[in-house]
Amino acid sequence: MLSTLLVAGLSYLIGSIPFAVIVSAAMGLQDPRKFGSKNPGATNVLRSGNKKAAALTLIGDTLKGVLAVCLCLYAVNTWGLNPGLVGVSALAVFLGHVYPFTLKFKGGKGVATSLGILFALQPLLGLFCLLTWLFVFYVSRYSSLSAIIAAISAPIYYYLGSNVVWPFNGTIGICLILISIVLLVRHQNNISRLLQGKEPKVGTKKS
Repeated sequence: MLSTLLVAGLSYLIGSIPFAVIVSAAMGLQDPRKFGSKNPGATNVLRSGNKKAAALTLIGDTLKGVLAVCLCLYAVNTWGLNPGLVGVSALAVFLGHVYPFTLKFKGGKGVATSLGILFALQPLLGLFCLLTWLFVFYVSRYSSLSAIIAAISAPIYYYLGSNVVWPFNGTIGICLILISIVLLVRHQNNISRLLQGKEPKVGTKKS
């Protein structure tokens, strides 16, 4: 119980580091919570016109997921802890990004952080989801649709590859499902616009 709380707490703290706000402030840019979608993530930082700031935000948000999960994997392998704690760490760092106490629980949508989590859990799983995102984006030019399909695919890929490509752990599987559900909830406005045909494609301006 204590180890679960420690893993969840540390992972949540790592996830709560608001790279979008930190990078924007360090580079003299406007707070991303005050323009565009007001979402503190790499996509909205890109709307400032500063590609370097967006790239740094993307890298930071991705590495949060990698760091938290890798630290937990190290602890599990070093001290023989329950492997299910890795799932707890994955869910906690993701929730830290989406609901960070540092930003009054109003964070980003979690796409980059979840990708970092998947690569840290199983590199092939992360690669499958990244390729899914890239394929859907190439076909549709919708960044949101790409994220939605990749989010749905992640737990499916995990279960399909379990005990074939990677070992299966029920806790990790459940946590991946929960992450996917939260991702879909965070994209509910995008889903609504997609259904109405009002979601803008990347490279086009909103009317």
